[in-house]
Amino acid sequence: MIKIGTCSWTEKTLIQSGDFYPKEIRTAEGRLRYYANHFDTVEVDSTYYAIPDRKTTYLWVERTPDYFIFHIKVYGALTGHGVNPKTLPKDIFNLLAEKDRSENHIYIKEPSLLKVIAERFLDSLKPLYKSNKLGLLVFQFPPWFQYRTSNLEIILKCKEFMNPVPVAVEFRHGSWLTQDIQDSVFHFLRKHQLTYITADEPQYGNLATVPFIPQSTTDIAYFRFHGRNRENWLKKGIETTLRFAYLYSDNELKGFIEPIQNISRHTKFTYIMFNNCHGGFAVKNALRMRELMKEEKDK
Repeated sequence: MIKIGTCSWTEKTLIQSGDFYPKEIRTAEGRLRYYANHFDTVEVDSTYYAIPDRKTTYLWVERTPDYFIFHIKVYGALTGHGVNPKTLPKDIFNLLAEKDRSENHIYIKEPSLLKVIAERFLDSLKPLYKSNKLGLLVFQFPPWFQYRTSNLEIILKCKEFMNPVPVAVEFRHGSWLTQDIQDSVFHFLRKHQLTYITADEPQYGNLATVPFIPQSTTDIAYFRFHGRNRENWLKKGIETTLRFAYLYSDNELKGFIEPIQNISRHTKFTYIMFNNCHGGFAVKNALRMRELMKEEKDK
């Protein structure tokens, strides 16, 4: 089964564009209900920045149909990213070293503290889990997370933290997918039942980004389309959303159909998720991809 969605339903330029949500829909509840009438899955981006309140995830359950699936991008501290300590729940914030509490950006490396954060993160998702609406936990590792044995161990620790919820892994450094390494990486993911995320992003002819290599390592395939904005992707000091300001052409979308179909023959579910959210491009491409795949199927 193939499901198509986007990696946010609340991105500010999507709302501002006025191309998707009717003007009369101005509430969080209204937007989610409207989105869920057009798509059957979504990836939640806000959970990368802060651990959600359980009341919030309960409302997500209440506002979507029974068949709707949420994939959750995990909190940044769990993937080795820097976080604002003030985004932590107060009791966990108080566990930080005193010098870290006044910082705006910290890296949390203490295993015992990461375990506490992971437990709280999973607990916040219980309404989704209990309603069978929780799909994959998306671990998008940072660009400096390169291929090495010690990082394989980190991935396994992440899986252990998140048990029993299935984990998906996205690499952002090309060292994981070089011709001499990729087969061993895919073997590792299959052995440990970790879903590989097939990403599409700008290419520079080096290891700064990952190549588009369709592959499935569990019975779930996950495609994540970031757009191909070469100009902004590696630029520093710009608003993050501008890196994803890219609208795929019909020809580009059509080029993805065959590899998606080939992968879907070997999986239970295949998710096609558009992360080029700036300006509503993700929604436009997701709706268009659905049309193109239907046309291909009807031939």
